[in-house]
Amino acid sequence: MSLPAPSPARPRLPLALYALAAGAFGIGTTEFVIMGLLQQVAADLRVTIASAGLLISGYALGVFLGAPLLTVATARMPRKQVLLALMLVFTLGNLACALAPNYALLMAARILTSLAHGTFFGVGAVVATGLVAAERRASAISVMFTGLTVATLLGVPAGAWLGVQFGWRATFWAVTAIGVAATAIVFALVPREPSAQALDVRREFAAVRSAPVLLALLTTTLGFAGVFTVYTYVQPALIDVAGFSAAAVSPILLLFGVGMIAGNMLGGRFADRSLRGALIGTLGVLALVELGFGLAIHSPASAAFGVGLLGVAAFAIVAPLQASVLHAARGGESLASSLNIGAFNLGNAFGAWLGGVVIDQGAGFAALGPSAALVTLAGLGVAALAVARGRRATLATPPHAHAAPCSAH
Repeated sequence: MSLPAPSPARPRLPLALYALAAGAFGIGTTEFVIMGLLQQVAADLRVTIASAGLLISGYALGVFLGAPLLTVATARMPRKQVLLALMLVFTLGNLACALAPNYALLMAARILTSLAHGTFFGVGAVVATGLVAAERRASAISVMFTGLTVATLLGVPAGAWLGVQFGWRATFWAVTAIGVAATAIVFALVPREPSAQALDVRREFAAVRSAPVLLALLTTTLGFAGVFTVYTYVQPALIDVAGFSAAAVSPILLLFGVGMIAGNMLGGRFADRSLRGALIGTLGVLALVELGFGLAIHSPASAAFGVGLLGVAAFAIVAPLQASVLHAARGGESLASSLNIGAFNLGNAFGAWLGGVVIDQGAGFAALGPSAALVTLAGLGVAALAVARGRRATLATPPHAHAAPCSAH
């Protein structure tokens, strides 16, 4: 009697993906760590808290504008060289932040640092998908973005602690050291391309002007805007509505970070199985979680659970959104991927603004959840439209057109 042959083991993901995650960790830390340093920066540089807060807005604007510009500027460089150059910009930018003698130069240094952000994630996502088989591309993207989630969970609290203990400049010195280490890891582990394939800029722009890509970018902006409509103001909501003390907020926010890591990996796995299903499903779940958060915030226990669940739902959508843009932008993946990182940041800015409007109008923190859900549902509607258009295009394509790509291999 013969035994059945064992099923082949699923191949491990390449180490290069974790090198990209190391770079993402450094970049994610420098983006968000300033939130925990606003008081120290404002006091040291003699500016208001509101002015210090603009260091966050300046960074987001730099990401939004820098992503497409740097992607085009580095179009003729091999992708590994692009990643290394971006890590160098990131490291020097943080060094400039640590040495900045005044507010204006700190703002300039933050904007310089932000220029590396969008293009690193955009080009990195293209590199990540090229390292694995087609059926594992979304998982590869989620591994790279794990660096961003770990930065939120560990890097940002550690950076804030450093700022309290040794001054805000110590935090930027530490992030500079992270940049040096991440650059070395990327250099050692990310493989060179067999041949330098320069981007065809005209082809890239033609691809991103297409309706599927524009719909995918709009889905990202609206879908993720809902997250920051709530999360931007979660600290005062936990204190003023749920009744937590200020000291209790930080441990609760760790639940959000843990949820982000879990959601990021789940989103990648779901998208590998069915990209369209994962996109629609994760956006729908996110809208439900945001809606429920408006009710959960009234009780301490449910509020803590809601924060963790929001982290899961928020980052479950990341890999499907990024993979959807790459799928839609055939021939223009690098520019479209970078633009999508800008779309995430545009969603961040829009969501924070919308949440502020809701609060200023007197609706209260509990109204943030339903408001966020409406924005995410708008993103879900755009995604549903894109999926419907894609299905109609598939049905309209003659059968021999589907077979043509296979014959080229």
